[in-house]
Amino acid sequence: MNETITGPKGLPITGNLLSFRRNPLQFIRSASKSHGDVVLFRFGPKRNVYLLTNPDHIKEVLVTKQAHFRKGKGLQVAKAVVGDGILTSEGKKHLRQRRLMQPAFHRERIATYGDVMVRQGVDLMSEWRDGDVRDIHHDMMKVTLAIITETMFGKSVKEGASEIGHAIDVGLRYVANKASSFIDIPLSVPTRSNREFLESNELLDKTIFSLIEARRNNDEPGKDLLGMLLAARDEEDGTGMTDEQVRDEVMTIFVAGHETTANTMSWIFYLLARHPEAEKKLHEELATVLGERLPTVEDLPELKYTNLVVYESLRLYPAAWTINREVVEEVEIGGHTYQPGETLMMSQYVMHRDERFYENPDAFIPERFATDLLKQIPTFAFFPFGGGPRVCIGNNFALMEATLLLATFAQRYQLRLAEPGQIVEPEPLVTLRPKNGLRMRMEKRG
Repeated sequence: MNETITGPKGLPITGNLLSFRRNPLQFIRSASKSHGDVVLFRFGPKRNVYLLTNPDHIKEVLVTKQAHFRKGKGLQVAKAVVGDGILTSEGKKHLRQRRLMQPAFHRERIATYGDVMVRQGVDLMSEWRDGDVRDIHHDMMKVTLAIITETMFGKSVKEGASEIGHAIDVGLRYVANKASSFIDIPLSVPTRSNREFLESNELLDKTIFSLIEARRNNDEPGKDLLGMLLAARDEEDGTGMTDEQVRDEVMTIFVAGHETTANTMSWIFYLLARHPEAEKKLHEELATVLGERLPTVEDLPELKYTNLVVYESLRLYPAAWTINREVVEEVEIGGHTYQPGETLMMSQYVMHRDERFYENPDAFIPERFATDLLKQIPTFAFFPFGGGPRVCIGNNFALMEATLLLATFAQRYQLRLAEPGQIVEPEPLVTLRPKNGLRMRMEKRG
């Protein structure tokens, strides 16, 4: 153990685990302010976790010395949901899968999905009525699931879409609980959460394998994401992916591709409702750039303020709020030596609200990104999509989706918090979502 590294005092056996589980965001942020660049947490008698808050140290872990690490416990547990896909695989397998998948996420390719994103947004708005109070987080989960389903499978799998969404939710809760659990209960033990998880996984497997089989039996693989995954060939040996590999990548895109953007959209509407001056600027830009017509991919360069709103929302409420890496061979980072089995934690939530890099860090100020802020601050002071060789492959897809959906919805509606003084708390599961949903009142714009 690094004797010079300090951390919050914990209990004799569980250490800091209970304080962390009670309020993870507040706990790690307050610890980083009290203990400097490296903070030691004890999670149980044998598990040391070090929180790094120096961007140069984070870069060493994620970029220059990344070979010394493997994914943290949370993503090892996530294999139960998404299999051994691009999110969870390691080493050569990860490099091969990333190489195979890269063409599906080139800018030119994802630009073709813009129409789907806007159309699904319009479809959702057909359910909205002026004055309605709705759970906007539920609506955003619904629309992003519809978008990822259509871009993935080329057609809307409306039958069963809500069951798929529920099954993914069960899986994410299972992963979050297991990753921070003190006692590791194997899946073979028939607890209620284990049974629910196994049932939801069976439903997802059945749905996805049947879609893969249908496509394999079709002469045309299709131009959607599934078609591209089935057609992908390794440049080195010419082989493609097995059904199991395709399943794992489909699941990864499904989980990573709808939950994260739904959270981002929910936080955007929450922040705009609390900052009418920013909302007014957004509406003025939409009126100038779009007039009455719907947005398209070609409008994105002109939707500058819309884009700033997305970036500032990702800063305050990053969908991925922490990245963990487990040491696999002794490594020196920032003057400290870490041993195999120890975990290094890097939190976007903490870094994005650090006053060393952001003036008035807790305030919602989209204009801060209008300058060359991102060139002035270290790379790992703002990393909503991770970094290094494992940076999120879908980052351009997500940014385009959030900007187009925001423009589509904000053109027609203003969303207000359902009650005055309504408290909305972030819930840090695998991703950062609004706890208990987000109730908002729909106000149709004239």
